[in-house]
Amino acid sequence: MTATKRPFTVVGGQAVREALAGHEGEVVERVREAYLLHDAGDTINPDSYFLRFPAKPDSRIIALPAYLGGDVDMAGIKWISSFPRNTGRGLPRASAVLVLNDYETGYPVALLESAAISAARTAASAALAARTLVPGPPATWGVVGTGVIAREICRYLTASGLGAERVHCHDLDPEAAAAFAARFPGGTATGLDAALDADLVVFATTALAPYVPAGHRFKPGQTVLHVSLRDLAPETLLEAANLCDDVDHCLKADTSPHLAEQLTGGRDFITGTLADVLTGRVTPDPATPVVFSPFGMGVLDLAVGSYVLDRAVEAGTATEIPGFFPVEGE
Repeated sequence: MTATKRPFTVVGGQAVREALAGHEGEVVERVREAYLLHDAGDTINPDSYFLRFPAKPDSRIIALPAYLGGDVDMAGIKWISSFPRNTGRGLPRASAVLVLNDYETGYPVALLESAAISAARTAASAALAARTLVPGPPATWGVVGTGVIAREICRYLTASGLGAERVHCHDLDPEAAAAFAARFPGGTATGLDAALDADLVVFATTALAPYVPAGHRFKPGQTVLHVSLRDLAPETLLEAANLCDDVDHCLKADTSPHLAEQLTGGRDFITGTLADVLTGRVTPDPATPVVFSPFGMGVLDLAVGSYVLDRAVEAGTATEIPGFFPVEGE
C-alpha cells in the first residue's frame, strides 16, 4: 500500500496552458468559490514570505503556503520569483512552481509550472471583482502597465462580458504600450492621465512605491483594479470605497492600503472585502469610486492549481513519476 492517495505528478507549462485555455469562466468560478471558503473560515492562509536581495532591490522570490478546504481539500505552496530585469534578457519577468499536498498524509502529490496558474488566478480575481462591482460593460478601459498580467486580466475581462470599446494603454515603455494597444480595435497608447480617466482602470505594474499624484481623485462610478498594490497614494484611497481580498494580508508590506493605515492610524477607510460584496453584506455606494486592492492569496493558487491538475490528468498531459517517494521497508 502506497503512502499517498495518488502518484506524484508533474504538470509542465504547455500542459498547464492547455488546461486553462478557453476555460476562463470555470477558473473565475473556482476563484469565487475559494474567496467564499476563505470568508467561511475553511482555509489557512499564512503570511507570504518575501525573499529579497540587497543587491537587487527590484527582485524578490515569494513563498505562499496555504490550505484550501471544500472540494479541493489540499495544502500547498507557490514559490514565485519576480525579476524585472529578465525582460531585458528576453526572459519572462516571473517564474513559479506550485506544490500540492494531500491533506490526509501531507505528501506532495503534484508539482506544476505556476507562472501561468498565478497569472490566471490574478486575472480571474480581477475579472470577478469587475463583474461584481461594475454596473455594466464599461465604455473605456485604462490599462497601466502592459505586461503579461495586464494581458491576462484583459482576456478574462473580455471573457466575462466586460469588453470595452476603447482601451487606453500606458506604460513606462512607449513601445510596449503601443504593442499592447494594437491588440484591441479601439486601443491607443496614451499618457497616464488618459488611462486614469477610464471607466475601468487596471493597474498591473511592478511599481515599488506610489507614483500617481497624491492629489488625484477618481470619479464617481469608476472601478479601479489596483492589482499591483503600490501605485496609488494613500490620499487617493481615502477618497474612494476600498475593497480587499483579505484586510490583514493587504495592509502590510507598504502596499498603498498599508500606507493609508499608517497615515490615518486606523482601518476605517476599508469598506470591506470582495467576499463581503459577494455575500451581500456590503454594497458600495454608486456615487463613490471603488478601488479593489487584492494582495493575492495562496488559496487562489490552490483553487486554480487543483483545477489544472485534474484537467491535465484527465487529458493525459500530466507526467507521473513512479517511485518518487521511497516506500518504507524497500
